[in-house]
Amino acid sequence: MRISEAADRARVSQTTLKYYIREGLVHEGARIATNQTVYDESHVKRAKLVRALLETGGLSVAEAGRVLAAVDEHPDAPAYAFEAAQHAMGAAHRDAGSSSSRERVTELAKSSGWGYSDQNPGIAMAARVLDGFDSIDFALPDDFLASYAAAAERLAKADILALQSRHDTESVTELMVAGTVLGDALIAGLRRIAQENESAAAFPVDQSPAQPTTGETQ
Repeated sequence: MRISEAADRARVSQTTLKYYIREGLVHEGARIATNQTVYDESHVKRAKLVRALLETGGLSVAEAGRVLAAVDEHPDAPAYAFEAAQHAMGAAHRDAGSSSSRERVTELAKSSGWGYSDQNPGIAMAARVLDGFDSIDFALPDDFLASYAAAAERLAKADILALQSRHDTESVTELMVAGTVLGDALIAGLRRIAQENESAAAFPVDQSPAQPTTGETQ
């Protein structure tokens, strides 16, 4: 197929697809003549994935490139691709968090019964969050963190259940990596909706008509 058709099938503009190719996010087409290049379903599939990572997942081009490189390096080994992609997504952050926050995060993981590696980038991510709360003089209570850990465990189980619907390793790898990026955005979106619901209950606003004060004519 021509690049225009590939772009249409991927639901991106032709200019955008050329940009993806130029940045190395989508592989180049096969040149069959001096001025003719053809594309196939693999280009369409990759362009859709790139669009999801950039537009929905919010990754930068550099971050998306690292994630896709991890997928390409381990197409038949989902666990390796997932680990590599996790590190690729966190590569831009060099701050590992304070030692006290990292220790608190690992203690939470241990008390939750989780198996994990000391190099898991989630440790640094969570530690930086704890440091952020400390910077505004708010030490997160243990029950607060326990609630988040319980929610994270339920979400992780849902992720794995979704993966089990795929039957070939390449599709599992793609969904595992893309699902991590897109799942972060999904969690944030649903959390904001839930926060509005909970805050309305916790901090009700009196929306009844204003009553006239003493002395006003009714």
